This record gives sequence, structure tokens and C-alpha cells, in this order.
Amino acid sequence: MTETNRRDMRWIFVLLAAYFVLQVGVRLATSHSLDLDEAEQAFRSQWLAAGYGPQPPFYNWLQYTVFQFAGVSLTALSIVKNLLLFISYVLCGLTARLVLRDKALVAIATFGLLTIPQMAFEMQRDLTHTVAVFFSASIFFYGFIRSLKQPSLGSYLIAGIGIGFGLLAKYNFALLPAAALIAALSDARLRPRIFDWRLVLTAAVALVIILPHLFWLKDNLDFATARTLEKMTASGHASYLTQVAMGVSSLALAIISFAGLTVAVFALVFGKSLRPALAAGSEWTRLLERMMLVFLAGILLLIVFGGAAGIKDRWLVPMLFILPLYFCLKIDAAGVETGKAFRRFMPVVAVIMIGVPAALYGSVAAARITGHYERLNRPYAGMLETLRKQAEPAAILAGDSLLAGNLRQDIPGVPILSVDYPGFHPDLTGRRPLLLVWLLPQKGGSEALPPDMAEWLQTNLGVSAPEASVIDVPYVYGRGDDSYRFGYAWVNQPG
Repeated sequence: MTETNRRDMRWIFVLLAAYFVLQVGVRLATSHSLDLDEAEQAFRSQWLAAGYGPQPPFYNWLQYTVFQFAGVSLTALSIVKNLLLFISYVLCGLTARLVLRDKALVAIATFGLLTIPQMAFEMQRDLTHTVAVFFSASIFFYGFIRSLKQPSLGSYLIAGIGIGFGLLAKYNFALLPAAALIAALSDARLRPRIFDWRLVLTAAVALVIILPHLFWLKDNLDFATARTLEKMTASGHASYLTQVAMGVSSLALAIISFAGLTVAVFALVFGKSLRPALAAGSEWTRLLERMMLVFLAGILLLIVFGGAAGIKDRWLVPMLFILPLYFCLKIDAAGVETGKAFRRFMPVVAVIMIGVPAALYGSVAAARITGHYERLNRPYAGMLETLRKQAEPAAILAGDSLLAGNLRQDIPGVPILSVDYPGFHPDLTGRRPLLLVWLLPQKGGSEALPPDMAEWLQTNLGVSAPEASVIDVPYVYGRGDDSYRFGYAWVNQPG
């Protein structure tokens, strides 16, 4: 990249950096409580393993490492996520610079990622493993395109790193390099880049990265895949044709959900010039079209032969994140004048950059007015602070991983176990008192110790169910006297 190109892109990267710094600040200001994926990271950071369950361990390994240096905190969680997102956007911008002639289109392709709701909003709201998939896909795609246009040892190495990270982020990432390979092989001009000795380096680097997890996966395949397969094949007792129809319709809805806003924004910005541009093409648009078709064909095979009945929009991230770049390549090939479109596009970007953080904060803070509470409104820290005044727990057993992760960030020196995750079982000998905490139904329901916790106590400690108590703690941004109810009990475990 020339010095002129660097200057042309610098403002893009500065604006993106400011945006993700803003997102960190908004997350810290919104609530101290953790959502599902954040809590999972906090809870599972108590130990390092080659595998943790249905999700591969890339994000867990990364967050574990950061926690070792920075401590367990919401700040560390938010910085890791937004740093990964920033790097991903930068890599997408650098990829766009490789294949687009028009500088305005490079900016539109980069900021166009913000028009994808699953990436602009959902990734900030809670997702972690999907963020890792996007990060890995952006690394691989940059290395892949560079290997095709400006091949070097480094470009093949980058592609291998992206594949390795991606397979450690989510298993469905495998569809992306497979689609890229098939798409490149089908073009005689690109085929030599595939039949290149440096591709061995790509494969070797990817294998080295995923090898520890592969050894774990060999012995834990059912544990790793059961939950994902259960989600995908949740069609009840439907017939085969009904299951296929459910799968195909869910895929169609996922595509519309993923791409709908992006298509609408490009149509608004480019107006009548977009339709003829979509008929234009280049070697790059044809490559991306083949990649997307192979990727979607792979999902259809899962539906037809794998029993998949429910395809979620976030599962499309490994491939369809290139949609803004694809549209820009079409527009570039058509030679459309982009000055006016760029001036229309940047106000849209400004609205998104302001609107998304405002919506994330408002969805939690508005509870003070509406009385509608999200998970981030739950007062975990206030509950723990109150219970620690009764006694200082030497260990905690939580009713689920969401609760366990939230407790972990406020009392990191104490082992915290969760009934729903049997894979973590530290020695509790001599650790007393043991605090048991669980979430209570907010309207009616039993206040007694949950049966699964009582069974855990009997099986693991030989202790009978203790007397249960209830604590009411005001919501974060609570309306009036609204409070959240937790059940708790103490076990003074004998030495």
C-alpha cells in the first residue's frame, strides 16, 4: 500500500477507533451486570482447557489470557470485544483497498458493515463467539484476497492463521475456506494460486493452531456437538418434507434479516444507479458470487441431509459479512459516479454510530420508566454485597452459568461452580462456608432450594439440603420499589 493510500484510509480507521472506544464507554456506563455470553467468559475463565463444550475455545482462551493480566472485569470483557471488532473492520477496509479502484467505495465497503444488524447491534449487545468468527473471517479473507492478487509467503500465512482461528471460533467456519477453495479452483486464472506450494504453509499453520482442540474433540465429540445439533434439528416430530421446508424457510428468513437493511441502505444511497450496477461484474464479483453460492449450498446440504430445521441469521456471518464489499465491487465495475452517494452514505453512518450505542443504553435505562427489565437490569452485585455482610463465602454454587459469571467478576478469588456446568469441579475440602445462590421466579413459584442443587450437594459433598432464604434487591434502573428476587442458602461444610 502506498503512502497516499495510507493517508486516504487513515480517517476511516480513526473514525472506527473513536466509535469502538465509544462503545466501550457506553457498555461500562450501562450496567455492571453481565449478559449471557459475557457471563460465560467470566465463569469459564477460572480454568484453562482445550475445550469447554458446544463452542470452540478461541474466545475463551483469549479472554482467559487477558484476565490473567488485567483481572476479571467488565472493562476487560468490553475492551477485548471491541478491539477484535476494530481489527476486523480495519482488515475489511484493507481488503476493500486491494480490489476497489474508487476511494469512496473503499470507505462505503468498510462502513457498510455497520448496516448489518447482526454485526452492528447484536455483536455489541452480547455475542462473543460470533465476534471471534467475524474476526477470523476478516483475517482469512484478507489473506485469501492478497494471495490471489499479491501472493507472498505472508499472505498464505495470514490465510492459515484465519482458518485456524476460525475453526477455534465456531465449527461452521469451515464452510468459508471450503467455499473460497472451490470458488478459486473454478476460475482458470486463479487456479495457479491454489496449486502453489505455499498453500502447504496455510494448511500447516491452521493445523498447528487447532491441534490442541482436535485432540480434545476426538474424546468429546458428542459433548461438543450435541447442543448445536439440537438447536439445528429442533423440528419436533415433523415429517422429512416439513423439516426441509422449515430449514429452507428459516434460511431464507435469515438471509433477509441479515442482508435486508444493507440492501435498503445501498438502494437509498445509490438510487436508480444501483440496478444497472448489479448487472455489471468483474473477476472479483464473480469470485464472491461463487463463494456465497457454495456457502449457501453447504447450508442447504445440512438442511436436506443433516436434518437442520432452524438456521439462525448469525450463522451467516462467516460468509455474508462481505455483502457491502460485493455491492461496492459491482458499483465499481459499472463505473458509477460515487461522489453524491458518498455524501448520502456518511449521514447514514453517523445515525448508526450514534443510534446503536444510544439504543443499547436506552434498552436498559428505560426500565426506570417502562418497568420492562432486561438481564442487565438484574442486581447481581447488590445481592452479593448484601450476602457478604452475613458471611464471607469460601466457595459459591450458582444455579446457572449466567449467575456464576456475574458473581465471578465481583469475587474473583473464590471458586464459583455452576449446577448447569459439571466440567468444573475444584476441591472444596476445607472451603467453608459454601454459599448457594439461585434465581427465583419473579411471579409465584417455589422459593425452596432447586432439586438439582440439592442433588449436587448430596452427590458431591454428602450434605443434605440446607434451609433456603430469599433476598430482594432493587433493580438496576428500577422503577419505584421494583426489586429482583434471589434464593440463597449457606452450608457450613465440615472439614
